[in-house]
Amino acid sequence: PPPPPPPPRTPSPLASPTVASTHPASDGGKRVVATPYAKKLAKEYSIDLATVIGSGPLGRIVAVDVEAAVGKPPAVGNTTLPQVSATTVADTPRAVKTASTGNGAAIELGTRVPFTAMQSAVSRNMVESITVPTFRVGYTITTDALDALYKKIKSKGVTMTALLAKAAALALAQHPVVNASCKDGNSFTYSNNINIAVAVAMDGGLITPVLQDADKVDIYSLSRTWKELVAKAHSKQLQPQEYTTGTFTLSNLGMFGVDRFDAILPPGTGAIMAVGASQPKVVAGADGFIGIQNQMQVNVTADHRIIYGADLAAFLQTFAKVVHEPKDLTL
Repeated sequence: PPPPPPPPRTPSPLASPTVASTHPASDGGKRVVATPYAKKLAKEYSIDLATVIGSGPLGRIVAVDVEAAVGKPPAVGNTTLPQVSATTVADTPRAVKTASTGNGAAIELGTRVPFTAMQSAVSRNMVESITVPTFRVGYTITTDALDALYKKIKSKGVTMTALLAKAAALALAQHPVVNASCKDGNSFTYSNNINIAVAVAMDGGLITPVLQDADKVDIYSLSRTWKELVAKAHSKQLQPQEYTTGTFTLSNLGMFGVDRFDAILPPGTGAIMAVGASQPKVVAGADGFIGIQNQMQVNVTADHRIIYGADLAAFLQTFAKVVHEPKDLTL
């Protein structure tokens, strides 16, 4: 007789979908791997990241995954294999690229970020600056004597910023037109005071705390005031009169190793000085001998409606003389 027919084969159940690969940082799936911004969103929306399926590289959870789960967290243990279609593939969120800023904060690349109040103010001022006709003059200054003085009195709390501000103030006292300002386009004003505004970098912008009457205040008090102003600036406690009353601005990038740069003139002032790093240079002396001297480059941007080339050159000569012979800075 013919052999009996084989028993009918029972189709095996579909296997539950699994993640194709595991992120190396997940410790074998024991911890959730997500971008900093995704974690922030999950905290805001009270979403358990363990219930979110990541669409990033190797299953990393990104912001769009959390947003998709808001109000409708994905069910845990669902073993139904979803139907894959062209529409589903096209709608799959792409991995979001992240990067870190200089201060270590995480950002998501490709995102649109509105200006903060400080950035809006900086933007308005910079646009306004474009309407002012400016010119720039550079000057190389030997700083050996200033460096020696700073080394001598640094332990007493004196800062290099205060020394530079004091030197600029003493030079401005002899060249008041560089401390003047033109605000209406038809006249200019000689300022009664020499108030040195100094640029300070802030998170998301910058601000210019002002050293009032810098030509009259002794260097030790000026340094203490400067430290207090910086602390108030970083804690956002500066009062308007402490950052809006500058008559001359100083911007120093020397501490970052920048050797020279140009600064944009702040509205309502006549000039701004950009100070580069003091660096050792091989130079020929007046006697013809070669030697090593520390030198810094300063570039001044000025309002050409009221300040002319000869005015700025004379001011820079005086400023260089004060730096060369800094004994007056401690009087």
